[in-house]
Amino acid sequence: MASAATGSLIGLALGDALGSPTEFIDVPAIEARYGPWREMALPDPAYVTDDTQMTIALGRGLRTATAAAGGVGGLDAAHLLPPVRRNYVEWWRSPDNNRAPGNTCLTACRLLSDDGLPWTEAGRIDSKGCGANMRVAPVGLLPGLTPEQRSGAAQLQSALTHGHPTALAAGDLTAYAVHLLATGARPDELTGLLRSYAVQSRTVYRGDWLGELWRRAQDPSPEHFIARGWDDCLGVLDRLDAALAVPDPEADPCRATGAGWIAEEALATGLLCFLLFPDEPLTALRRAACSSGDSDSLACLAGAFAGARLGAGAWPGEWVDRIEYRDQLVGLGKVWDV
Repeated sequence: MASAATGSLIGLALGDALGSPTEFIDVPAIEARYGPWREMALPDPAYVTDDTQMTIALGRGLRTATAAAGGVGGLDAAHLLPPVRRNYVEWWRSPDNNRAPGNTCLTACRLLSDDGLPWTEAGRIDSKGCGANMRVAPVGLLPGLTPEQRSGAAQLQSALTHGHPTALAAGDLTAYAVHLLATGARPDELTGLLRSYAVQSRTVYRGDWLGELWRRAQDPSPEHFIARGWDDCLGVLDRLDAALAVPDPEADPCRATGAGWIAEEALATGLLCFLLFPDEPLTALRRAACSSGDSDSLACLAGAFAGARLGAGAWPGEWVDRIEYRDQLVGLGKVWDV
């Protein structure tokens, strides 16, 4: 637990790099090209995708916002929004943003670059793509947040690009899962804790963080708006529990809980890969990377969960030394390790 933040951030980057070459390829083709899935090697060089880049952008924004707020206790939407918005825009403008980023993030960040445009007009209200919960781990790793702060921050960072209620709920649930694992929750109790959290959160609209975002979706009320997202998450948790009841480690995980292109399925399939191998972090990454869906994002999530539970020592030094952005990831992790 003392190095949970570093372990989680390194893990998500390793998963990202391992899954990047296998995205858009089915499982037989992956194994034909890269060998048996349990023996997959980290690419050399170990380049990451926009998932890790945006995680770093969010992490920087959180660090700046916390300092400006005088500590974690003062963190709110007013402190968080400006630096996260600025870091997302800097990512969008960066020449290193050449890793096939999603159209939703590109469009939203272009709109966020217009300082005169309210942020609520930038996020794509109809998009529940997985791009927002791939990067949310830093919110779950930041020590000292209240449950309300963690939820609000997770949903706000999602809403800047992906405004669909399911993107907000899945981002919130992902951050909560990372937090639970970083603070000692057992893998066998995780899905029950997540389900309870989703039920309790179902009609809670974080207006102090989200403002009037809900009106863009033309729902009859903010509670109706956010409940749609939590209902999607509860539905995919049902599929996750069914898959864990009859686990098949050799099967493509996307067949059980979805390919991961949308937020709630990315969360569930990333969790499935982690929970199939809670004490074998590299095997969890390899299972996620050798899948028929959004393999880099699924392995990114599996790595975030595994690293949050097992700490920095989960990952072999020869892999860590080669991962792109290593110094930035370790620097952020050391700030939050407790």
